[in-house]
Amino acid sequence: MFDSISIGRRAALFAGVAVAALGFAGPLAAQTPKDTIVMAKQIDDIISMDPGESFEFSGSEAVTNMYDRLIRFDLTDVSKLYGSLAESWSVAADGKTYTFKLKSGLKFHSGNPLTAEDAAYSLQRAVAINKSPGFILTQFGFTKDNMKDRIKATDAHTLTIIVEKPFAPTFFYYCLTATVASVVDSKLVKQNEKDGDYGNAWLKANSAGSGPYKLVSWKANESYTMQANESWFRGKPASKRIVVRHVAEPASQRLLLEKGDVDYARNLNKDQLEGIKKNANIQIEQGRKGAILYLGLNQKNEKLAKPEIREALKWLTDYDAIEANIVRGRFVPHQSFLPQGFLGATTDRPYKYDLAKAKALLAKAGLADGFSVTMDTRNNAPIIDIAQAIQAQWAKAGVKLEIIPGDGKQTLTKYRARNHDIYIGQWGPDYQDPHTNAETFAMNEDNTDNAKSKTLAWRNAWNIPDMTKKTAALVLEQDAKKREAGYQEIQREHQKTSPFVIMFQEIEVVAHNKNVDGFILGPSFDNNFYYNIAKK
Repeated sequence: MFDSISIGRRAALFAGVAVAALGFAGPLAAQTPKDTIVMAKQIDDIISMDPGESFEFSGSEAVTNMYDRLIRFDLTDVSKLYGSLAESWSVAADGKTYTFKLKSGLKFHSGNPLTAEDAAYSLQRAVAINKSPGFILTQFGFTKDNMKDRIKATDAHTLTIIVEKPFAPTFFYYCLTATVASVVDSKLVKQNEKDGDYGNAWLKANSAGSGPYKLVSWKANESYTMQANESWFRGKPASKRIVVRHVAEPASQRLLLEKGDVDYARNLNKDQLEGIKKNANIQIEQGRKGAILYLGLNQKNEKLAKPEIREALKWLTDYDAIEANIVRGRFVPHQSFLPQGFLGATTDRPYKYDLAKAKALLAKAGLADGFSVTMDTRNNAPIIDIAQAIQAQWAKAGVKLEIIPGDGKQTLTKYRARNHDIYIGQWGPDYQDPHTNAETFAMNEDNTDNAKSKTLAWRNAWNIPDMTKKTAALVLEQDAKKREAGYQEIQREHQKTSPFVIMFQEIEVVAHNKNVDGFILGPSFDNNFYYNIAKK
């Protein structure tokens, strides 16, 4: 439901930070304020604004606009790295010791100077709190016990990091471009620390960064508001304020956009995109993302643990029908864990809808009459629509699928606790190296419930010691051709045996009014930038 607010009151509300919690839809058309950008987006997946914890699409997009990192990659050529906070970096002959020299004159939003001590503390706290994205750093051998010895500032501008093994340097560098490697204001965070939590409770809904925007407010399942950091070292952001409102329904997003109540609609689907093509006041931008849409089949369920059942469900899913009728323009069919654009990605599509093959596999598993199972799904389009299509497709073979809808936070929390049967979700790469997806889909070092590394394979209780060893070995391979071939081999084995029904790769679509431009649409969810958005 969206409250009706008069034009005059709407403009007044935008002038203050209270704007974040209020609705903008109303019976009259209106233009958003000149210095404010308003987006309609599905943001119910946000769990935390702490860069050491944020691991969701929407949350990490917000975080990347509040924090800086040591290094980043060129969005037009991801093979090229450039210094953000760091002016230079190098690795020693031992292949394990990395040195970063930070730029001078850097400051946080608070006015505190940004030094190598802050960079060291930021990486250390991410290791210590070890939330969902913590494995990106702990895979290099960092622990709470050794982190201060291996990650430290030798002076105000020099950071030294010692990894456990001589990994391929580019692999380590790309991991430092991830959200979890964002640099926080150590002085401010320590002031808000409680019971040794490294400020985690406070950072869930506050920011302590140096980036182009500062968080003003976040209300779960409602909105977040950011204020420009006019002293940002890369230049003053083009717009003073960013407001992102949770609007679950794509049809409602379209209506708000066409009426001028929002500047951007972020989740329009096939029908809405077709509907606005003739509107000369609206422009559409597209970009292929690394996000993969898949089903995760929990191997704690004894039926889903049967190899024949896993394969049967891959043959029971009508990928082409879902693409044509539900997600065209937003997703393209894709059946391997590495998205197109990554080293080693394959275009193999071994599965298509085949009811006879699926029934034969069900019979071989001793379930010729089918079985009952549940699926947790985010309660918004197009995810719920895809789930309903799969429900109808599987029913033809006697598989009775009960859909359990919830908001993004609810379903993710249940999934991360391994309490699901089947989960339908998206996974986006954390950095531009193939290990980012290979590790999570094809590694599970410890299948116990209290494991330190909680990859997607772990979430689905898939115990794969041999595949784990093969995948781990590839990050030490110095020959790019051999590494590429290794990932292709693992993907083909994965397609056949895994408890993942990988279906699509995302195409992100951004619709906006023609008087607004400058949104930077990156290759991953945490490379979407607001600082250049401006109104004409």
